[in-house]
Amino acid sequence: MLAEPSASLRSVRTLPAPRAPYWPRLLPLLAALACLTRIPSFRWPLWSPDEGYLAVQARMLADGGELYETVVDRKPPLVPWLYEGAFALFGDATLLPLKVLAVAAQLLTAVLLALIARRRWGDRAGRTAGVLHLLVSVGLNPEDAQAATFEVFMLPCTAAALWCADRRRWGAAGAAVACAFLAKQTGGAALVPVAWLLWRTGGARRDLLRLGVGLCGPVIAAAAVTHPAGFLFWTVTGSGAYASFTGSELHVLFRGLTNTALLAAACTGFIPPVVRVLRIARTGSTELWLWLASSAGAVLAGFHFFGHYYLQLTPPLALLGTAALQILPRERTLTAVSVSAGACALFLAWGMLAPRPELAHAERIAGEIRARTSPGERVLVWGIHPETYWLADRAPASRYLTAGLLTNYSGGRDGPQVGEKYAVEGAWQVFRGELAAHPPALVVDDSRGKPFAPQRVPSLRRILAAGYERVGVVDGAVIYSRPDAGRSPSAAG
Repeated sequence: MLAEPSASLRSVRTLPAPRAPYWPRLLPLLAALACLTRIPSFRWPLWSPDEGYLAVQARMLADGGELYETVVDRKPPLVPWLYEGAFALFGDATLLPLKVLAVAAQLLTAVLLALIARRRWGDRAGRTAGVLHLLVSVGLNPEDAQAATFEVFMLPCTAAALWCADRRRWGAAGAAVACAFLAKQTGGAALVPVAWLLWRTGGARRDLLRLGVGLCGPVIAAAAVTHPAGFLFWTVTGSGAYASFTGSELHVLFRGLTNTALLAAACTGFIPPVVRVLRIARTGSTELWLWLASSAGAVLAGFHFFGHYYLQLTPPLALLGTAALQILPRERTLTAVSVSAGACALFLAWGMLAPRPELAHAERIAGEIRARTSPGERVLVWGIHPETYWLADRAPASRYLTAGLLTNYSGGRDGPQVGEKYAVEGAWQVFRGELAAHPPALVVDDSRGKPFAPQRVPSLRRILAAGYERVGVVDGAVIYSRPDAGRSPSAAG
């Protein structure tokens, strides 16, 4: 007859199984998912004119240009500096390093959201938040979701601001909001939930001071390093006409509704649970709703509703979805993640299979520019595709890389506020001086019937009539050359 097990043996047998390590299992999953969701970004040399603008800016900075003086844009300096640094390390012929950094930015955002959710609701919620963010981060037109531009690099800063505020690290929270603002102005919307958390936790005066110092310090430093007056003008005060709602109201409204519908489709998996929880329970997540509301206000700012603006909504949406799902049975979480994964797969297929006619057009124009000019010559591309300069490997003749800065044309806006008088203040005087001092060897009119065509821009029309002759047409773009400019023969015409 077998002996009864000893008491010590029985106690060993009843010990609970050791918990599996959390982060060594979750991090590889999130990293793999971040890589998977960004695969379409590697499909093309670049995805959007914003990437082209940043690439050209980085080259100009490397050649001695000065930000907000001879290199200008309506954006803060962080992402142009990031491009400049990547080009210095890896060369300026490819955006591959920036695409890799965009993967890292989305991964870091997911990790920070997982940290926030795990602290509040437990291990399962942490996993859910990180996965949901990565799945919905591609839920837009691929040109918006896959480009390595301002919003992608802003996201980890906004998530870091909430992570720091959640732990009452107010100085670090302020610095994170500042970094978000320095990536793109609308990143400053993260200050709203941070300030709410400070007030709700009864922060002392010294905590408010820490938040203020953390917020103002990096912004003041960036202004001082660049050009204070130029920094203020280009990032804050110089965009009044651009931010107007006047012009193409129906077109802009349709764009906004379309992008809203696309992001809603990506979030289909967890919108119903959120709505259900709103009806039956309180999640105790006021700061998350404030984060979503302030981010939505940032999307509305400027009345353009570009798809990439909507990326700012994905972190608070992922956390709100997680907050709702953690109240419901586990099966609802599995269903939400599965539906979100299915929607993500459709968006990824769109990114891999959709044609890029505008990129093909820019590549054809770039080939013509290379054929007609030598590497040391400057050119002017009168259009809204600054990537043409980068693809052609030719320096721009002006600091104004698009016709938009000189006419206020933007994103299809073709109403009454397009023309010379709506340009950035003082831009035409500077532009005429640049072209007089260093006349471009080639001018490409890539307006193709849009409202900024030379026929509607008298100053440009006079410049072309006085010093240039028409030498060809490529894919709808008209090529002008100086009569005395040496150029290679081209078969196009």
